Amino acid sequence: MNLSFENKVALVTGAASGMGLATAKAFAEAGAAVVLADFREETLKAEAQRLIAAGHKAIAIRCDVSDEAQVAAMVDRIVAKFGRLDAAFNNAGVMAHIAPTADSTYEEWERVIGINLRGVWSCMKYELGQMQGQGSGAIVNNASVGALTGNPGIGSYIASKHGVIGLTRTAALEYVKNGIRVNAVNPGLIDTQIARDVVSGDERAYGEIAKSVPIGRAGRPEEIASAVLWLCSPEASYVVGQALTVDGGMTIAP
Repeated sequence: MNLSFENKVALVTGAASGMGLATAKAFAEAGAAVVLADFREETLKAEAQRLIAAGHKAIAIRCDVSDEAQVAAMVDRIVAKFGRLDAAFNNAGVMAHIAPTADSTYEEWERVIGINLRGVWSCMKYELGQMQGQGSGAIVNNASVGALTGNPGIGSYIASKHGVIGLTRTAALEYVKNGIRVNAVNPGLIDTQIARDVVSGDERAYGEIAKSVPIGRAGRPEEIASAVLWLCSPEASYVVGQALTVDGGMTIAP
């Protein structure tokens, strides 16, 4: 498979840990100049320095994706530094605080939607603007298996991820004639802090959930990274507007 990203520039949001960090590393190892973006500045800088020390091209940019001005400035800085943007993984996201719909708050909905959905829109807006001028590019948005179903207690999260899929499909149709492919991934249970947050850090409960996945375990962040790189590569040149589910069989289980 041709998964070389030599002479390409890749952006990963939510890159300080988990799926974002794994994907940033994978892009770097495939030869890309990688932009790691996150609001956790110190952790982000440390991870970027590790990539640089390993001989890769990387920069860290602090960015809160719920702030459109910060997103615009981030993309401007990428273009000023590298002259282009070839691939983007819009991964930054948060889990909702558990509460039934009638007990959820406006502030919580604003927080979750602002990062998970409006943040993806903001990133796509400025990424697409740059890629349109280039006449090429690939974007992958991080949705969730929660985009395919409901889940009691996390309505804002579920709604945000359903929205990401709709936004992905719409943008895919709008920009495919400009040489830009837009797709999404739907991770299942992945071994990240957000997955543990769902069970309030209860390792026993987390372990039971992991064992219930048909494949018998939680996924690794690197397994999502592999899917993202494939979707951004020429090997997926005919894949447009799809949401690739990577879940160890969760969504097909009886």
